[in-house]
Amino acid sequence: MNYLPKPAGEGLRTRVFQIIFESDTPLAKGFDIALIGAILASVLVVMLESIASLRAGHAALFYWIEWGFTLAFTLELAVRLYCLERPLQYLKSFYGIIDLVAILPTWLALVLPGAQSLVVVRLLRTLRIFRVLRLMEFVGEGRLLVDALKRSGHQIFLFLFTVFMLVTIFASLVYLIEPEEAGFTSIPKAIYWAVVTLTTVGYGDITPVTPLGQAISVMVMLIGYSIIAVPTGVFSAEVIRSIRADRYSDEACPGCGHDRHEQRARYCLRCGTWLDEDTPDPRLAEQARTDTDEEEDDGTSTPPR
Repeated sequence: MNYLPKPAGEGLRTRVFQIIFESDTPLAKGFDIALIGAILASVLVVMLESIASLRAGHAALFYWIEWGFTLAFTLELAVRLYCLERPLQYLKSFYGIIDLVAILPTWLALVLPGAQSLVVVRLLRTLRIFRVLRLMEFVGEGRLLVDALKRSGHQIFLFLFTVFMLVTIFASLVYLIEPEEAGFTSIPKAIYWAVVTLTTVGYGDITPVTPLGQAISVMVMLIGYSIIAVPTGVFSAEVIRSIRADRYSDEACPGCGHDRHEQRARYCLRCGTWLDEDTPDPRLAEQARTDTDEEEDDGTSTPPR
């Protein structure tokens, strides 16, 4: 989405807009790189502050560094809004919301102690790196994956619902069979064991001790290996279908009926028939001109009156 700068007469706002919102100049790229570096550094500070030994020895330093980052990001957001003709539209966008959320935790910490740990959401702002690397052209591929996920959502939901029923059944059986000393103190606890076993993770914190319970565990493991690839296959099939739909058209050839042509194809892959019905085949026009020239050369054309 493009956010319009202030009217053209205000040169300063226009120049600042080009630096902050665009990436086609060295200065704009440098700004984006510096911003990403500051974001990563601020997140690193929060991570280091969570270490008790570092926090005990450098609490004041972490405090002032975090406030320095917060003031810098607040100023950056203010400048962004200053450059725009419709700043509220930007605040409602994805990046605008992330920018706003990135500075709120530290300010909220003045009222709610401990809220400064939420500044890790600034990491989401590193999505701007796609502008620096000129990768926004791959948004189409991202939409392709999202569309495939939406189309396969119904099948995946049915699959997960089936898995949930199996997990609940096996968990209930093991809960009835195994003693509480083995860790199966409730059905939810047994469901946790069933999910861990079905996914072949195997933490080992809860394990069946009876022969029947161990036999059920073997069944759950085998079922897990059998069905764990089902959603991957469904999603992969939809991705392939999306790629084909995006690359190929379903227009059938009027000559041979072949319907697997690329979007920009003008001639049939198999028989060479012209596919665009809205415009004439340029080969026919060229052939007509050639025939006319040959008639004139042979003297068989009708002389002008």
